[in-house]
Amino acid sequence: MTNLIETTQIKGSLFAALMMGTVIPTLAAADDVVLKSADGSINLSGELVEFTDQFYVLRTTLGDLRVSAERVRCEGDGCPALEEIDADIVLAGSDTLGQGLMPLLMQGYAAQIDAEATVTATANASEVTAAFVGDSGYGEDIGTYLLSSTGSNDAFIKLEDGSAQIGMSSRRITPDEARALKKSGSGNMISPSQEHIIAVDGLVMIVHPSNPLKSLTTDQVQKIYTGQITNWSEIGGPNLAVQPVSRGLGSATRQVFEERMLPDSVSGNMTIAGDNNEVAALVNAQTGAVGYVGFAFRRGAKAMPLVNECGITTAPDSFSAKTEEYALQRRMYLYNRADVSNPMLSGLLDFAKSSSADGVIRKAGFIDLGIELRAQDTASVRAVNLNAQNPNSYEGKFAKEMLEMMGDYARLSTTFRFRTGSLKLDERGKLDMERLATFVDAQPEGTKIMMVGFTDDVGAFDANLALSKERAEAVADQFTAKYPALAERISIEATGYGEVAPVACNVSDAGRAINRRVEIWLQTTPGLSG
Repeated sequence: MTNLIETTQIKGSLFAALMMGTVIPTLAAADDVVLKSADGSINLSGELVEFTDQFYVLRTTLGDLRVSAERVRCEGDGCPALEEIDADIVLAGSDTLGQGLMPLLMQGYAAQIDAEATVTATANASEVTAAFVGDSGYGEDIGTYLLSSTGSNDAFIKLEDGSAQIGMSSRRITPDEARALKKSGSGNMISPSQEHIIAVDGLVMIVHPSNPLKSLTTDQVQKIYTGQITNWSEIGGPNLAVQPVSRGLGSATRQVFEERMLPDSVSGNMTIAGDNNEVAALVNAQTGAVGYVGFAFRRGAKAMPLVNECGITTAPDSFSAKTEEYALQRRMYLYNRADVSNPMLSGLLDFAKSSSADGVIRKAGFIDLGIELRAQDTASVRAVNLNAQNPNSYEGKFAKEMLEMMGDYARLSTTFRFRTGSLKLDERGKLDMERLATFVDAQPEGTKIMMVGFTDDVGAFDANLALSKERAEAVADQFTAKYPALAERISIEATGYGEVAPVACNVSDAGRAINRRVEIWLQTTPGLSG
């Protein structure tokens, strides 16, 4: 019998003594099995010698390895049969969230409430449990979460049939799904009490680390995935066949990618990967490969900045994702049924939305909703574009005015957006307003904040200029009304520059929506008189 160790990335914690899990298995006859971790870093095969105290003992060419069941699942006829799991709260849906974020998020929540969370892989693929015990593991059992990671579509199917209480989704719920859930008695899924934005993510275009290209245009990505570009030499790369990697039908990650990047049908020559980890593994293994993964799943592959059809370049970094100006950014959602009242449900959701979760979200490789600052120096893409405008033209005068003001202010990642012609904030606005208040509260008295409005290019320039300032004033007024004590400590002003500085192309509804925004600027040059 040949025993193979297919991956050598085994962490020392696998062999450390850990607490017992939440299920009690019965051992089948010794036989070949495969032990796999959810993140793809562990993939061991060999003879299962025994299973006791939540540890597998696997006989391999390196000797007998003792592997914690908390880190892996067992596949094969020789795996122990596990008893049925009795979970208090079931989370189902997105594999991006379920594999990449939620296990760490649940452990972070456990730490906040002074509990111990024991995360254990079940016999089912992409499924883990998290058992909570109070008093840092020395107290009474609090309860158990069951986490099932398949795809975002399943989040709404299982919420509707009642088999899950929390749905994980890497896309927003559709109107049809929301109506079906409301009809089933699940409540209003787009209310703030049931729809929770917990993080943002950027779908990163990745290539093999040896690929010399510095960026990809959206047109090039479209042509690669529709079969019109088949060799990297066609776009300035090496003489090497392009090997596009995609996700399967039904994947929310694929859905977001195709909605943003592929107006035409996709090529039939793609390699289909089961999840983000597999995409990254395939791209790292094949020099001609290209794929797309969530921000947390690059795994050493080369991330490519994207250049849109207007020539605007955005890098796949946290700031551009937080401002929602990166072409392939998306929001990460948790949804809950309204008819379930359980402190394990409400406590986890409250933690996931709070600033206390930011560190856990970053540790998992995702992008939290915390505020970042970025200097607006003369070398920035925006400054270069503003400088390129004719200063003697009518629009050029406003571009020059904006350029002069930028040097005295840093931009915050907080960005408020609006529907067409509206002063009503979108669904993320309330959460961002709370985050902004926390940030402002930490600033010294007299700090100056500038609300700066922008629009798309639909309509007359002067009308857009007026609308942009009106939107900035609306955000300032809402902030002042909600946080009057903070507004007294700082200086808040509002201005607008209309369509002068687009951050996306105005040729599509999606691009125009990104351009309808109010940015928040923080004065960095002291002693200026507004």
